[in-house]
Amino acid sequence: MKHISIKNLVDFYSGLTYHPENIREKGTFVIRSSNIKDGQLVTGDNIFVAPEIVNSTYVKKDDIIVVVRNGSRKLIGKHTKLNFNLNNAVIGAFMTGIRSNNNNFINAIFDSDNFKREIHKNLGATINQITTGELKRMNFYIPSLTSEQNYLGNLMKVLDKLITLQQRKLRQLKLLKNALLKRMFTAKKSPTLRFRDFSKDWKLHKLQDITDRLDNARVPVTASKRIAGSTPYYGANGIQDYVKGYTHDGEFLLVAEDGANNINDYPVICAKGKIWVNNHAHVLQAKNKKIDILFLMYALKFLNMKKYLVGGGRSKLNAETMMKLALKLPELDEEHNIGVLIKNMDVLITQYKYRIQKINKFKQFLLQNMFI
Repeated sequence: MKHISIKNLVDFYSGLTYHPENIREKGTFVIRSSNIKDGQLVTGDNIFVAPEIVNSTYVKKDDIIVVVRNGSRKLIGKHTKLNFNLNNAVIGAFMTGIRSNNNNFINAIFDSDNFKREIHKNLGATINQITTGELKRMNFYIPSLTSEQNYLGNLMKVLDKLITLQQRKLRQLKLLKNALLKRMFTAKKSPTLRFRDFSKDWKLHKLQDITDRLDNARVPVTASKRIAGSTPYYGANGIQDYVKGYTHDGEFLLVAEDGANNINDYPVICAKGKIWVNNHAHVLQAKNKKIDILFLMYALKFLNMKKYLVGGGRSKLNAETMMKLALKLPELDEEHNIGVLIKNMDVLITQYKYRIQKINKFKQFLLQNMFI
């Protein structure tokens, strides 16, 4: 291993400064910090400028782009390696471009905790910026042999490709799930996409006609007074603890009453068996098998609950309002099929998230032990 300055390994180039009057609908693509997410280049918030004002270096495949100034300190040092050719593209101001013969290895260094520590060490007390000069002066221990550098860089490249592949599959699965939900729950009568042998129109029902509300059996218990056990203790956002005893036994739908941690993805949870529920979640049970509880969970989660909430900082879903919610429902067998289908998609989504997490952990383990 040898201790070497990063400036001896790479070439640097600066980003483009432009003015609002330079922006066009088409032209030279300007890569900004908002185009970098999870180490990948993403589109959707794109800026193009007039080509004639460009006086900076155009990006190439395998270049590394580093954010060197940003309103948020934790975004300084955010970076991506371009894995594909971008014709007619430059980086924006407050970014630095890096080019070398072994950018796979350089990118691995930038993924390491050592790089994060160097960034933090060089940040000013008030200015959220790292200068190109400070970036050039950063020193790292690296293998002496170029062949070993190439091996490490290629290993990290393979792991990054695996992560990218899993992320792409995860995005596609989420898009498919959202498309299915929209097709099923926004139709005026019945969705155009149906399971075979189901053709009857979906009918409108109020929640109070198909479920019983069992809120009266709820019992809130402060953390200090709970007796440890195996029963899940539910609050507004899911399981909070495990306790002895239970308040409900069966199959239920738990809908946040107040204290929801995300009103855009409102907490609606299917719970089975013996459970303990506090007073921050409504408890619903199907009436005489009139509804498939799994289907009902997805139907409620698809609703825009924000318009039914009251209160300020701690929004509340009143019981009376909830029970009058109207939902379009198919036959029970079709409900079951839809519920199982979407649940299986959720299982796949969870599996992909777990795979990405495991690969990332393995990558970080390697980085921590290779770049000491």
